[in-house]
This record gives sequence, structure tokens and C-alpha cells, in this order.
Amino acid sequence: MASSALQLLGFFLSLIGVVATVTATIMVEWKMHGHSHRIYEGLWMTCSVGHRTTCEFHDSLLKLSNQVQITRGILLLSLFLSAVALMVSTIGMKCTRFMDGRARAKGVVARIGGIMLMAAGLMTFIITSLYVKKVVADFHHSHHLHTFEFGKAVFVSWSGGFLTTFGGAFLTCQRC
Repeated sequence: MASSALQLLGFFLSLIGVVATVTATIMVEWKMHGHSHRIYEGLWMTCSVGHRTTCEFHDSLLKLSNQVQITRGILLLSLFLSAVALMVSTIGMKCTRFMDGRARAKGVVARIGGIMLMAAGLMTFIITSLYVKKVVADFHHSHHLHTFEFGKAVFVSWSGGFLTTFGGAFLTCQRC
């Protein structure tokens, strides 16, 4: 069985990763354009930053690009899976009182939660990478006055996926 300290490390890494993924999902800076007058496009709204900052929520789901719709959906699915995995992991960790009489079953539950966290982290990491790939492809194939670059939310999302995946890996360790 894994040590209690290793399980706690995995749980807290995953928790930090989930918080980073939530933060990235909410952030506006997924794409950016311009130098003096910046335009930020997020998954939920678009902001224009100049002398005055104005933000508008995306009104219609049908007006959004497929890239934004898919990224939204998979990030929300990843967050839902992460929430369920954190609850399952809590039940299976050695430091909790759930299932005290059955140590073997408790270890299996912790591993299942870790596998779920690894899957959620990989989903976040992969969909963020696909989003960046699309932004870079658009950058190379469009006129330079209409190009977007990826912003800070991408890095926050990558770090969230990375931390969630490695936290889940620590939770799945049986004899580390």
C-alpha cells in the first residue's frame, strides 16, 4: 500500500490542478490580439482593452466556433470528472475514517480515484493543446492584421492538467 503522505501529496497536487483548471476555464485570456488596443477572447466572453475595458458574454452557442464549443465541453467534463474523483479519492485515502475495516478495498477505491484524476488531467492537457494547435494554425494561415495569439489561460490550463495528472498518479501508486 502507498504511504499516507504520498496519498496526501497526490490529493493536494490534484486539488491545486483542479483549481488551476477552474481558473483557466473562467479566464478571458485564451486568445489575444493587438498591442496598444488588446482584444481578448475567452471561452465565455470577449473583452476589448484600451482606454476602457469592455467585456461581452458570448450570446449564442451557435455563433461560437467549433473549437471554443469543444474546448468548453471537454473542460467542463474534465472538471466534473475531477470533482467525482476527488470525492472517491477522499473515501479511499488512508488518512480518512471511511471503510476502516477493509484496507484492501480502501486502496482500490483510492486507485480508482487516482485513475479518474489522471483521465481528467489528460483531458484538460489534450484539449488545451488542440486549442493551441488551432490558434497557431490560424496564425500562420491568416493575414497578420487579423491574427490571434494564445494567452495566459493556456498556460494555466496546461499546468492544471499536469498537476491533476501527476496527483492522480501519486494516488494510484500501490508500492511507491
